[in-house]
Amino acid sequence: MIVGNGEVGEGMAGIIDAADFVVRFNECRSYGDGGSRTDAVAVCNTGRPAKAMLGSREWRAHPGVVSAREIWSVRDPEKFAALRAPLAVSHPELDDFCDDYTVEFNAFCADTGKRHVVIGKSIHEAVDASLSTFDPQPYVVPSSGMIVIGEVLETHADAEVTLAGFGHAGWEWHPFAAERQLVDSYIAAGRLTRLGGKNLISSSHGA
Repeated sequence: MIVGNGEVGEGMAGIIDAADFVVRFNECRSYGDGGSRTDAVAVCNTGRPAKAMLGSREWRAHPGVVSAREIWSVRDPEKFAALRAPLAVSHPELDDFCDDYTVEFNAFCADTGKRHVVIGKSIHEAVDASLSTFDPQPYVVPSSGMIVIGEVLETHADAEVTLAGFGHAGWEWHPFAAERQLVDSYIAAGRLTRLGGKNLISSSHGA
């Protein structure tokens, strides 16, 4: 079960908590109405979201973060180091977007007895390639949700994967329209299912 930070339909918490493995994102905004089971928290490990989470006592003490056995860093350090120079030209306002906090998340995991997973750049590049089929508008990077979907489908090909709290809208530099089309194609092919029919998301900068 991959639970985004958007609205989760009423009565879905029990279904989510009954899953074998639940992934939430960043501040675990789905926690509560979207159930409480949290096996992994996928985090933006670069830029402002990473800095904010690591510097927040509330984040470190959040029951979803505390209970998670794994932290997944969705941004490959090598990939984002390579993005810094071109982004300085195309999006100078994102001057801290590639600041890397992977080492700090690794230390957090070591201190709290969690497994730290860094999703490799091959997943990011495979997602970019899949999105290109749907002619996306110019974008900076896929959303964390799309990267996690790519990782789960690649590494757990035989699993039954369900999405909740995904509405494919938010930060302007994620290719959400193409992501919705890609996810819909996975659903049509039987690789994913959606939990419930109401899917709205409010994604923070860089999430």
